[in-house]
Amino acid sequence: MASLWRGVLPFAGCIAACLLAACASTGELRAARAQQNTAVVLAFLDTVFNKHEVEKAFKLYVGASYRQHDPHGPDGVGGAVRALTKYTREIYPELRQEVKRTVAQGDLVAVQSRYMPTSADRERGSGQAAVDIFRVEHGRIVEHWDVRQDIPANSANDNSMY
Repeated sequence: MASLWRGVLPFAGCIAACLLAACASTGELRAARAQQNTAVVLAFLDTVFNKHEVEKAFKLYVGASYRQHDPHGPDGVGGAVRALTKYTREIYPELRQEVKRTVAQGDLVAVQSRYMPTSADRERGSGQAAVDIFRVEHGRIVEHWDVRQDIPANSANDNSMY
């Protein structure tokens, strides 16, 4: 019996070491994927809302099967490009987005930011607070959800919205 354990223990140790290495590699892979997905989303947002190059952003960062969950935005790439182009070039040509923080898990990236439609909004600290959630698949954005609220002039507390 003792001779059996002498042969099994080194083998079990090897298996444990391999499992730990695989877990570390999996964790590192997940972290790297989350960073890549976040980079895609941030590049997309900057290209759309700060550079106002909507068509370019969709060509570079969005998948063909793009789904929009905002009930005010059209579904699909074509409709989204048309709507965002009008929004950023005609309705709010001074629009800017300021990213406050990101959180990524799996194929999802959440971005908390401030949207400032005009230069006056930037100066006053007004605009809209938002959380956009993106699903990224194979390095391309394929789904989007968002929630937005106006930043009030006065707050019931001294805490920032960010």
